[in-house]
This record gives sequence, C-alpha cells and structure tokens, in this order.
Amino acid sequence: MATYKLVVNDREHEVDANAQMPLLWVLRDKLKLTGTKYGCGIAQCGACTVHVNGQAVRSCVLPVSAVSGPVTTIEGLADDGDLHPLQAAWIEHDVPQCGYCQAGQIMSAAALLAANKQPSDEDIDQALAGNYCRCGTYIRIRKAVHTAAGGA
Repeated sequence: MATYKLVVNDREHEVDANAQMPLLWVLRDKLKLTGTKYGCGIAQCGACTVHVNGQAVRSCVLPVSAVSGPVTTIEGLADDGDLHPLQAAWIEHDVPQCGYCQAGQIMSAAALLAANKQPSDEDIDQALAGNYCRCGTYIRIRKAVHTAAGGA
C-alpha cells in the first residue's frame, strides 16, 4: 500500500491504495464517486471513461500509480451546479434509456468538444467509437453532441 495524492474534480484527496489498483476502484470505493461505471474491466466498453489532464481515459485499466494530473469524473463535469451543455443536451434529446453507459459517453463527448468545437458526424462517431450503448441510442447521442456544440 502507498498513499497517492490525487486532484479529482478540483479537490485534493489522499488515498491509500495498492499501486496497481485501477483508478476506477479508487474513484468508486475510496472516494465514493459512483457516477463512473464498471462495464467490462478491459477498456473495451467505455463505461468507465473519465478525464485525466483533459484526455478521455478508461479508468478500469489505469493504475492509480500512473495517474499524473487532474482527474475529472461525471460528477465534476458541471460548473457551479449548472449542467454541462452535454448533460443538458442529453436530457433534451432523451438520450438515456438504461443510463448505464451514459457517464462514459458524456465524458468521451466532452473530451471531443474540448478539442473540436464543431465536430462532424464522422468526428463524433470516431470519438465515441469505443463507448458502447446496449440500448442503441447512438442517433440521439450524436444529436445531443451537436446540440451541445451549438450545431443543432
């Protein structure tokens, strides 16, 4: 066990964890931030997506010892209690059905919009290709990303 200093959602935390413990379990079990979901455990479904240094990463395979920089989870995406434009667009377009994948979808979309303010359908499809939705709401997801980008 070692002590790791993490900045998560703009707050400093110290956590005791095994060096190989995935960031996902640190977030969920140690910090009680349960918005980030466990899906597959092998970085293939995208449910566990968070931002590290502003980049979308799969937290289920990222050891806490490899985290260098601030972490943002779905709980930290909104500013001052207001919904992030993606969260508002998700509601507007009635995107979630079961909702399980949605935090990861939104976090991947947020990383896309940070890098590309007006993404094309192809850009959106490529950026979210590793995020799977078993309910098949991909068309609504794309519409919501365009709305959040101001392109709807």
